[in-house]
Amino acid sequence: MPFVRVSYLENKYDAQQLPIISREIMNALREHFNVPQDDFFQVFHAHKASEFYYSPSYLNIERTDGLLYIQITLKSGRSQEQKRGFYSKLAETLSSTLGIRKEDVFVVLVDTEFEDWTFGNGITQMIE
Repeated sequence: MPFVRVSYLENKYDAQQLPIISREIMNALREHFNVPQDDFFQVFHAHKASEFYYSPSYLNIERTDGLLYIQITLKSGRSQEQKRGFYSKLAETLSSTLGIRKEDVFVVLVDTEFEDWTFGNGITQMIE
């Protein structure tokens, strides 16, 4: 049940790259978190320079304007090992398939519970 938001600086990624980014996020979710193939909800947001800020060197990681903010809201319960594997796989895959610098793959996982979700019709499908 992950919900994925990807934010990036406009004109840094194009219509050919975005579906690949989407696919690779989903592949990593499936591999490391056992997410079903059809549990697929993602939105991409391009931002003007005046709307996109980051530290270029926080924690000694050199970031560029190619930075991808990837926020994934999902059910809690994944282990630290699963999360580490996911982060590593995603950065490696985006780097090898699209040449995105690993330093520019910024991921935040937001854990929730079943009652925090409705997939439509105003009901909590996961607990009813």
